Amino acid sequence: MQSVQIFGDQVTEERAENARMSAFVGAIAVGDLVKTTLGPKGMDKLLQSASSDACMVTNDGATILKSIPLDNPAAKVLVNISKVQDDEVGDGTTSVTVLSAELLREAEKLVEQGRIHPQTIIEGFRIASAAALGALEKTAVDHSKNKESFYQDLVSIAKTTLSSKILSQDKDHFSKLAADSIMRLGGSTNLEHIQVLKIIGGRLSDSFLDEGFILPKRFGNNQPKRVENAKILIANTSLDTDKVKIFGAKFKVDSTSKLAQLEKAEKTKMKNKIDKISKFGINTFINRQLIYDYPEQLFTDLHINSIEHADFEGVERLALVTGGEVVSTFDSPEKCKLGRCDLIEEVIIGEDTFTKFSGCQAGEACTIVLRGATEQVLDEAERSLHDALSVLSQTTKETRTVLGGGCAEMIMSKAVDTAAQNVSGKKSLAVEAFARALRQLPTILADNAGFDSSELVAKLRSSIYNGMTTSGLNLNDGSIADMRELGIVESYKLKRAVVSSASEAAEVLLRVDNIIRAKPRTANRQHM
Repeated sequence: MQSVQIFGDQVTEERAENARMSAFVGAIAVGDLVKTTLGPKGMDKLLQSASSDACMVTNDGATILKSIPLDNPAAKVLVNISKVQDDEVGDGTTSVTVLSAELLREAEKLVEQGRIHPQTIIEGFRIASAAALGALEKTAVDHSKNKESFYQDLVSIAKTTLSSKILSQDKDHFSKLAADSIMRLGGSTNLEHIQVLKIIGGRLSDSFLDEGFILPKRFGNNQPKRVENAKILIANTSLDTDKVKIFGAKFKVDSTSKLAQLEKAEKTKMKNKIDKISKFGINTFINRQLIYDYPEQLFTDLHINSIEHADFEGVERLALVTGGEVVSTFDSPEKCKLGRCDLIEEVIIGEDTFTKFSGCQAGEACTIVLRGATEQVLDEAERSLHDALSVLSQTTKETRTVLGGGCAEMIMSKAVDTAAQNVSGKKSLAVEAFARALRQLPTILADNAGFDSSELVAKLRSSIYNGMTTSGLNLNDGSIADMRELGIVESYKLKRAVVSSASEAAEVLLRVDNIIRAKPRTANRQHM
């Protein structure tokens, strides 16, 4: 019997086996792409744009996947889960992609060899992920009651996060920076209070945390370089004379004296505006827009320091930090909230001059100044630090922690294996497959570090199955060690998100049995 062609031109269809294979192959390829970046000995990827000279060196799973245009629909699902992981927790983007790919690799074997139906595998995976998450929750520890040990946890989590990134050489220095800046936030997850300034030059280890806020701007001419007990008005207003604001307006004058009158009127208007501003009783005026010479001169005469063109985000953040509001009209000083800080001074970092605000109203504000040799180094350092800050800020909300180095994965794998014994029929094969996928993470960690993974992971497995629940991989010397003692700690929220997202993504792709590719409908396509 001849098959009927029901699709229009430029539409292709892949069915059953082929569709499933296409989904598996795409996802596994993406997993293989990023798996070499996993762990403390993971390698980086250099991404170069084909159209421009831009290039980027990065180790961050989400950044790599975001930057590569992928055609395979299954690959796009994995890109999405890494994005969600990045937004939710900030780190663990590579882990979630790799775990998802490994789950699908295991599922592919089951479908091919045992002719197990994908729905059966999905049911097995659900049982397994519930068991894994249950075991993870049991092993999670909470130190939030004790301030010192919680701070130590934060530093350890930052170290673990940074050990797989460019900052691993100076991870002690940077993990303290990250933990200190997060502790200043006092439980808030608003990373807006932490400003990261990238200044080329020096070494990564020259980076430092500065209490207060640093603005890459300078005071006006002839104004003092420091202001104590600053009362700050933050504004978004035009302070440029000699401009007629009505677009396309023309003046015709019949004598230069008329022109002088016009200029005088402009100046008077500007002077009135500055007089209004001076009634606020301030000694610092920061504007988002330009300040021309004449108004700047008026400010100097009134002993008010002025900063112009404070960058767009800089002003928003500055208002947040100093406790002021951005103002556009100056008629009612009593309704306006002024910003305050103890001291504003000009400081020199590297080659450039910056304005530093110390003792701000929002005491949690701080600036991390990153130094580095090249732009790529600085960008990657900022990405790494952002991952650490995100994870730490989430940890102040969900304070439980688990152990890293493959320890948590192996504990979950043990729980899943135990659960498999209580499941009858073909489903138990799927549950066991889930445990194997979990064991792939420590295997990849060991492979990336150049050790014999099968031997190491077998040792780790027997160690954990024999009740030594804090064992993990020490990837510096290729041995099994106590993760508590080594301080290799990870956020519970991060691990939970990795397992639940990866199993859900695998489930979505397992349900696929048809892939239909079509060009989008265009206006001239005929309706039948």
